[in-house]
Amino acid sequence: MLTLAYCRVSTEEQVEEGYSIEGQADKLRAYSTLRDLGPVTVISDPGRSGKNMERPGLQQLLAAVEAGHVSHVIVWRLDRLSRNLGDLILLADKLGELGVALHSVSENLDLSSASGRMFYNILGTFAQFFREQLAENVKMGNERAVKEGRWINRPKTGYDLIDGELVANADAERVREIFRLRAAGLSYRSIEDATGITYSTVRNILDSRIYVGEVLHNDQWFPGRHEPLITPAEFHAAHRGFGKGVARSKDVLSGRVRCGLCAKRMAVAQNGQGSTFYRCRHRGEGCEQPARSTKGLARAAVLGLGLIGRDERLQAAIRRQLASGAATTQETTSKRRGASAAVALAKLAQDRRKLLELYYADKISADGFSAEETRLCAAIEIERARALDEQHEERHKSDLELRFDQVAAILQDLDVDAVWTRADDAERRVLVEELVEWVTVFPDHLEVTVTGSPALNVLYGEVGLKESDFVGVGGPT
Repeated sequence: MLTLAYCRVSTEEQVEEGYSIEGQADKLRAYSTLRDLGPVTVISDPGRSGKNMERPGLQQLLAAVEAGHVSHVIVWRLDRLSRNLGDLILLADKLGELGVALHSVSENLDLSSASGRMFYNILGTFAQFFREQLAENVKMGNERAVKEGRWINRPKTGYDLIDGELVANADAERVREIFRLRAAGLSYRSIEDATGITYSTVRNILDSRIYVGEVLHNDQWFPGRHEPLITPAEFHAAHRGFGKGVARSKDVLSGRVRCGLCAKRMAVAQNGQGSTFYRCRHRGEGCEQPARSTKGLARAAVLGLGLIGRDERLQAAIRRQLASGAATTQETTSKRRGASAAVALAKLAQDRRKLLELYYADKISADGFSAEETRLCAAIEIERARALDEQHEERHKSDLELRFDQVAAILQDLDVDAVWTRADDAERRVLVEELVEWVTVFPDHLEVTVTGSPALNVLYGEVGLKESDFVGVGGPT
């Protein structure tokens, strides 16, 4: 009959605490000699976690036990077998049923007595507690890292993970090219042919917001601290106009026209006589939005761009609106949430100091202190997360104002009407992709949203359209 010595050490324990398989094996051999248990056969699981029983060495040991070849099993500590209480109890029961004595050197364990078995269960409880506490700490660490804007997964194409930080690598430009090609209307397969990046990788890249500077945790995206490879506008451009199962039209405004009644995108259709128009996808299914001529909507987009570029009073009004909108949003947020996160954190810190003073002065019980301390710590974590949200909101507002200034500067030096007249469709699409967010269709007017600015109202008469130009099956007039 064999005496088996089982040794296990995780990678973390090797690094942090200096444990080693060889050190455990020497102690177990010495224990066997002292107790006269005979020659020792060492079975080890180096670099393996004890959270479950899926370990090659442990499975080898169990196979030998079940085959009836083992009389003694020696371990340095019980948690070498498992950190899960249920697994430890099952192992102890199996060894007992098969007449195998279990020895724990450091805990001087003897399972032949009731007190020994009780002690075994207690030690197993602590082993499981350690594992669950470690899992909670890892979870809390991940959540804190995400709140700080750190990426905690494997890096995506275009980034390397260096010292815990995402750093753009040589593939960054290929990622930018993928977004540019998708915004230009190319399919995943065409992008694969153009860039040499596989279809599935192209799709994963386009779906990931890591490239606009965000980080992922539990299927939610949060503001990150790494350098974005593309702007939010470029990300949206790559996704706009691609409805499921619907091919993108060649019209210059394709993907940027939506219905003002039901907020759905409008698709290009023909009347059989060479005219094209935008028609709401829900027309006849609850939406009564009339169809609108593609040429008329294009004239509205050009009119909106021209107004932003040449009307200084309009520019000033938009800047005031963006500034007042930011102030209004902040005021509304403050009313909805109460005081700012910074003020709330300061008050909670003061409450915590008062609580400590009460405890040191013996004016509050230990249980009362513990309960209130737990409540305050939870509230502090909530306010810290809210502070990060407020910083993100402020950064977003600043980005909007900066983006409008950039667009206004471009349009101020651009004769939009002349450029549009001379440009071909491909060049017009580039202009739209860069500068037009939406053309929204209402029954009595249009709204043109130039990038970075609020929507501009355009009357149908200003672009040569009737207030309602849908005449039934034949299409618009």
